[in-house]
Amino acid sequence: MSTLPPLAGRRCHNALNPMHSTVYFSPDLAKEMGELGIDDSNAAYFAARSAAMGAVGAGTVSATFYNFNHELVARHLPAVWSVASPQAVLDARLRAADTTLRRLLGEEVIASPELAEAAQLALRATEGCTRHARPLYAAHADLPVPDAPHLAYWHAATLLREHRGDAHLAALIAAGLDPVEAMVSHTATGKGMAPRWILATRGWRRADWDAAAERLRGRGLLDDAGELTDAGTALRADLEAATDRMDAAPYEHLGAEGVERLTELGRGYLFAAASAGAFPDGLVGKG
Repeated sequence: MSTLPPLAGRRCHNALNPMHSTVYFSPDLAKEMGELGIDDSNAAYFAARSAAMGAVGAGTVSATFYNFNHELVARHLPAVWSVASPQAVLDARLRAADTTLRRLLGEEVIASPELAEAAQLALRATEGCTRHARPLYAAHADLPVPDAPHLAYWHAATLLREHRGDAHLAALIAAGLDPVEAMVSHTATGKGMAPRWILATRGWRRADWDAAAERLRGRGLLDDAGELTDAGTALRADLEAATDRMDAAPYEHLGAEGVERLTELGRGYLFAAASAGAFPDGLVGKG
């Protein structure tokens, strides 16, 4: 029996997860990776997010990232590790996180006791995470916690993001949604990435998207207009509920009061980051 209010863990995740993601949209990461000799944006992303697992190949990244076309991944991995080592990439990513957060939040917030409090709360939540069947989380959990509070907060957000993400992939497989079907159905909720962003970054073609939509229509999950049917809406709700159950431990560990406070602080930092231009226009939506 949960000790938390309904959806409390999901709301907390939704406040912290985008703060981790800011680094992947940041020009600071492109600069740091470029200085390592990694100029391609796809190669930079694959390397930066997978480096905690070591010099892995395309198969590992396709499996753990789930929604990228394997052909795109294979163009860059394992070749990128001949340009820069995983440790060099991890160091570059942390430098980019430092520069990005300082720019988005400002030095006053970076030095504030509230941010230090948020870092402590988020790290306490990660104590409830588990490694089994969670490869991306487990790899990141082996990394040292940065000393600076803003980087400790970012690190904890990373752990919580990957912990939920690994669980969500299990839920997608159980629901019988392949990578493109998962994205099409998520976009149809209005809360997922816009199709133009997906097609520009995930390596899939419009034909792949249309074929996935047709498969979803065949299952009665999508209508002719591309909107979710009642069955499709129910499936997406069940997916999130299943993910909530598999991701409950860190928030149960933190407790209701801690989760509420972390969510409050996290939303404030997220609003500040978004207002400072952390995310590109048109990233989320059906269009």
